[in-house]
Amino acid sequence: MLMVIGTAKLGVNAIDAGREAFEAMITASREEDGCIDYAYAIDVLDPHVLRITEKWVDEAALAAHFRTPHMAAFQKALAALDVTITEVLKFQTDDGAPLI
Repeated sequence: MLMVIGTAKLGVNAIDAGREAFEAMITASREEDGCIDYAYAIDVLDPHVLRITEKWVDEAALAAHFRTPHMAAFQKALAALDVTITEVLKFQTDDGAPLI
């Protein structure tokens, strides 16, 4: 499994201005072949930080994700928002195990 973990800094009103684009990206990405999970979350301690979490079956699925029309539309929408991606890392992992 491939995991993508990222962080973005949100300007004032960026989450509200980009909500439609964020929702469209999440919905379309979750429907892709090879997507296990795809989510954005606002940091509880800092509402100007967006946490990005993705799970993909493999590198090929992630590569295909970057070629989708919804990714192109999302990139265009992001360019119009006050959003700065500060870190995005990918990790090769196993399927994990229950912690509790």
